[in-house]
Amino acid sequence: MLRIRNGRVINPADGFDQVTDIWIRDGRILGYGKHFTDEKADETINASGCIVAPGLVDVHVHFRDPGQTYKEDLESGSRAAAAGGFTTVVCMANTVPVVDDPQVLDDILKRAALLPIHVKQASAVSKGLKGRELVDGETMIRHGACGFTDDGIPLTNAGFIKKAMEMAAGCGVPISLHEEDPSLNEVNGINKGEISDALGIGGAPAISEDVMVARDVMLALETGAKVDIQHISSGRSVDLVRFGKKMGAKIYAEVTPHHFSLTQEAVTGHGSLCKMNPPVRTDWDRSKIIGGLKDGTIDMIVTDHAPHSSEEKDRDFLSAPSGIIGLETSLALGVTNLVRTGYLSMMELLEKMTSAPAGLYGFDCGDIAVGKPADIVIFDPDQIFTVDKFVSKSENSPFLGAMLYGKVRHTICDGKIVYEEDMYD
Repeated sequence: MLRIRNGRVINPADGFDQVTDIWIRDGRILGYGKHFTDEKADETINASGCIVAPGLVDVHVHFRDPGQTYKEDLESGSRAAAAGGFTTVVCMANTVPVVDDPQVLDDILKRAALLPIHVKQASAVSKGLKGRELVDGETMIRHGACGFTDDGIPLTNAGFIKKAMEMAAGCGVPISLHEEDPSLNEVNGINKGEISDALGIGGAPAISEDVMVARDVMLALETGAKVDIQHISSGRSVDLVRFGKKMGAKIYAEVTPHHFSLTQEAVTGHGSLCKMNPPVRTDWDRSKIIGGLKDGTIDMIVTDHAPHSSEEKDRDFLSAPSGIIGLETSLALGVTNLVRTGYLSMMELLEKMTSAPAGLYGFDCGDIAVGKPADIVIFDPDQIFTVDKFVSKSENSPFLGAMLYGKVRHTICDGKIVYEEDMYD
């Protein structure tokens, strides 16, 4: 039996917030409080001064496995996730080969079952991510896919995406959408504005996202599908999601830490390390995103963890790939830039990183009530640390060198300690 002693236990699923002990046996939460004796604990973790919360849930990661495992693989991605406090993640389908048939899916899930954390896999929406032929949705769900997404490749055909939403609704799972209209983008990865103009490289305007979000809000309303607007970056898109929710659409929105932490000016200092799709935008967009987090328009915080090698990111801006890693800095960026600034309470931050994403997929996680799986993160919200290394295979992050609050001390999955502070020193 494992005892976590004297931590501030925050469980957004039921609003619990109290300094107490947690007792764990056989991979589940046995009870809270002091009513067990110390002698019954085989192992004790002193959590004084720390927050004890459900293991974090990230429904948008890229582990590059199969096909590009020099960037990341299931094992290294899982270690990076555990180091960031995550115990459940959902991998996107843009692997090589694409996760568009049961054989590829079966291989991933067979290997995922051996990992220290829970790794779920989404199916592609379209065969080969080409946006023309739907996958066999019922078969993919039967083989263990948790939802559908062509993330990385926007679906531009409205008739096709309507059929895709109907497929997802019929299967009872979410469909997650990358919202950029390629015909409106001059250069991917940088906001079209003052910085792109100064660099003379075009850019990706916010309207590219807005028109897709507007379309999909209305299609969600029409089809009844559960639609996840991925990595929202535009302030106007936040308003569109808010409108869709008021209309009764089953619209959900996610945001990444880089979109609530950075603006387009960061490109001048970080170059291709700040290149991602969609790009970080203006301070007005960032303020609107924070407003959406505060009022509940944006449901979830995700990382869009997107590893690339140093050789790839060291290319000039135009030829470097888009994407940054995020699993190991996500919680700390939330603590630093949302909680300590007063935008969100700790309960609200953790809700967007635990019970809300778990609820989108109906996962049995994100909740540490008695009897629930013992998936837990223990972190010190007041400990300052410098981002100077990563457990991930890749280091493509604009937050290298940043000083952040919120150091992860332990991550526990199914009652087993899968990460301890300084495990990889």
